[in-house]
Amino acid sequence: MRRTHRQALLIPETLDPGGEPTPLRPSVPRGRFRHLRWRGPRAATRDLQRVKQVATHQAARPQAPVDAGAGAAAAGAAVARASRASRASRASRASRASRASRAASQGRGKQGRQRNEPVEAITDDGPLELDEATLKTRRGRERRGKPLGRYLMCVSVGEGGTQIAVLEGRNLIEHYLSRPADDVSEIHGNVYLSKVQNVLPGMEAAFVDIGTPKNAVLYRGDLQFDPEEVEGGGKARIEQVLKARQTILCQVTKNPIAHKGARLTQEVSLPGRFVVLVPNNSTYGISKRLPDKERKRLQSILDRVKPAEHGLIVRTAAEDITAEELERDVGRLVQQWADIEALAKKSSAPSLLYREPEAVFRFIREEFTKDYRGIVIDDRDLYDKVLVYVQGVNPALADRVQFYDSGPDGSESLPLFERHHVHEQLRKAVDRKVWLPSGGSLIIEHTEALTVIDVNTGKNVGKKSLEETVFRNNLEAAEETARQLRLRDIGGIIVIDFVDMDVKKNRDAVAATLRDALARDKTRTQVFDISELGLVEMTRKRIGEGLLESFSERCDDCDGRGVALDEELLLARPAR
Repeated sequence: MRRTHRQALLIPETLDPGGEPTPLRPSVPRGRFRHLRWRGPRAATRDLQRVKQVATHQAARPQAPVDAGAGAAAAGAAVARASRASRASRASRASRASRASRAASQGRGKQGRQRNEPVEAITDDGPLELDEATLKTRRGRERRGKPLGRYLMCVSVGEGGTQIAVLEGRNLIEHYLSRPADDVSEIHGNVYLSKVQNVLPGMEAAFVDIGTPKNAVLYRGDLQFDPEEVEGGGKARIEQVLKARQTILCQVTKNPIAHKGARLTQEVSLPGRFVVLVPNNSTYGISKRLPDKERKRLQSILDRVKPAEHGLIVRTAAEDITAEELERDVGRLVQQWADIEALAKKSSAPSLLYREPEAVFRFIREEFTKDYRGIVIDDRDLYDKVLVYVQGVNPALADRVQFYDSGPDGSESLPLFERHHVHEQLRKAVDRKVWLPSGGSLIIEHTEALTVIDVNTGKNVGKKSLEETVFRNNLEAAEETARQLRLRDIGGIIVIDFVDMDVKKNRDAVAATLRDALARDKTRTQVFDISELGLVEMTRKRIGEGLLESFSERCDDCDGRGVALDEELLLARPAR
């Protein structure tokens, strides 16, 4: 509990010949000046002025039993004592504030209080205890793992394709580029009637023709079959389930990257606005990000609308929706699966049975919720399509779709991305070096196998000890690393080389900070503990090419190595 600061001030109303103050008269409130509660420097100054006024007034009044000169001298002495007491109180408060600041840097609150201990606030009606939850609410903080602030989606259509930028405040946190050529490279979620080309028992995989330039790969763990219909039952090998030239129905789970083909699964899932339909499966679940009370409410609705032959997964966007909205979304997905099955019966492999919508509509379906303050689009045709789509899937948010007219006769003088400084932030996002607020930096390097992030202290020289400087630098690096992974859409294996820390508690705190920052990322991640060398190994699901690959081409001179060999020096003959 925070201590209440009090300061005893003597009020010279009537002074005896010895200079000792007598009790206050009833005309002056006794508790207001005799025991003054500390209410800040301004309040203390006002109280001191009031004390001086009372003292001067009493000293000027004629009092027969007391000598006037002695009374005035005593009054002046009392005022001096009050002034010194006020200055001492201010110094004491500054000292306590300094100690509180040092305690906060060590993980404690003011006066060494624990995080969950109530705090006393001084009001006009007296002390008021505030718990930690109330304090967080007043500070504007959100729950752990929740994004801060509201979002804005900017969609710009140009000759190179459609770009989608997501802003949190003024900061760019996500970016996507959809190009006309992405019909081949961006096929994640598409459903194909495909043909098995060959089966590789040693790799427990099969190469499948889906009609793209490169064959896709289907692993043993992604097969879906009835154990009673194949030899070996549930432990059947892939060659016992699949045969060359066999026709199968599958879905793309990972886009083709570089020389690698797409990855497939036979467990098809059709995402909707509020639920995901898993055909011919008993999967049944609700997003863990929803509160327990909301999960129970949605589960009672699902018990009534769940199809008997299909599975359902309720998404986070289903929070607070009605039973009618959920039932309508489920019915649409069931009909969509029926159309896919009907098309498969009259098609020959390989053929496309279902195509995921364009990137803009896919992003709106996945992300556009009440947390967004709007969608701004600079193309009239796309704006009309998006408006119709949002009116169909979520009418309550249709008024947040806006058209940004930056044409020759438009109302806006700057292009959309220039208005929100997106291009400036994109330029920084493709650099290999990222500066931290305190002067440190991150160096991000991409390799064929993994992505390496090196943390440096750089210009950050600190103020106290080396361990404290390194710890603070690593905390900033953990926060910025999570932001860069999301912005650059870096996937696969990631190794982060933090600056070495000797204290295990500090290493654990940095790892916890990284996990908390990654909780805002919708892409699945896994973080392991920090090692003695300061290395953190983690994985982030890779779906497609990242930001750097979207805006770059492979260098023909160095073949992507980043260095050019000196052929003359390499082939130089020794001098004779």
